Amino acid sequence: MNVSLSVWLLTVAALCVLVAADFFIGRRPHDVSLREAGIWTAVWVVLACLFGAGLLVFRGGGPGGEFFAGYITEKSLSVDNLFVFVLIMAKFAVPSQYQQRVLMVGVLVALVLRAAFIAAGAAMISAFSWVFYLFGAFLIWTAWKLIQDARKGGLEQEEYEENKLLKSIERRFGVADRYHGTRLWVEENGRRVMTPMLVVMLAIGFTDVLFALDSIPAIYGLTQDPYIVFTANAFALMGLRQLYFLIGGLLKKLVHLSYGLSVILGFIGVKLVLHALHESGVHVPEIGIPFSLGFIVLVLAVTTATSLWVTRRRGRA
Repeated sequence: MNVSLSVWLLTVAALCVLVAADFFIGRRPHDVSLREAGIWTAVWVVLACLFGAGLLVFRGGGPGGEFFAGYITEKSLSVDNLFVFVLIMAKFAVPSQYQQRVLMVGVLVALVLRAAFIAAGAAMISAFSWVFYLFGAFLIWTAWKLIQDARKGGLEQEEYEENKLLKSIERRFGVADRYHGTRLWVEENGRRVMTPMLVVMLAIGFTDVLFALDSIPAIYGLTQDPYIVFTANAFALMGLRQLYFLIGGLLKKLVHLSYGLSVILGFIGVKLVLHALHESGVHVPEIGIPFSLGFIVLVLAVTTATSLWVTRRRGRA
């Protein structure tokens, strides 16, 4: 799909307006109610659906189907990422009224990082056709790793551990012993040090780099259009903050989510390998977008249903 520079600029400008509006609405620290989270989650989903419908009308079924397949995949992966966000919030004991500010900045950092990864992925694909083999193999390996982690108990049984880079930053600048509202830097004993708020934001930002390593190859397995890849990622991420508060209590009930995501990532990995073989001149069947979209939706529906069934049985027991 050929997208002009003016359309790119208009899209980015519209997303910036939405981000600014979201930041303005949530600028005051407060506890987010289920009603507020539900309303704004619905707003972001409706906006994504309207954008996808616009692609269907003005660009045809191909780009529209690719957007919805990519959006649903990225959204499902972002739900799994919420497990890690919960662990980070617990690790740093973030007060509930400040959690939305942390997530808001985290989403902004994630958007910038994803844009960089998307640009790098597009450049690699245009220059090296064999990169599809690399992406496919990585996704299949990630799917296997997800299954192994799920069999060991999943993320809900783990604790967040700070990486070496974050620890080195803490040692270099120092960290205050308590939160100071939403401030990121404070003066202590004549020295300017970071607050725990900034440390949490950095932790979420660094963590999203790891998330992008599987989500970007996954969506490139569904579409090679950078515009669709970017917009699908943007819409999936921009509703993540509200989704955290809406389904935070339900995350532990999605006990089979990792299995479902592993199936989806493995499926996309196979799809990428088949596409790479086809590009290399090997006559192999390719998996179309309608089938991919239906398969992803079916896996997520079955995963959610079996998770809730198992959780209900455990509750009765």
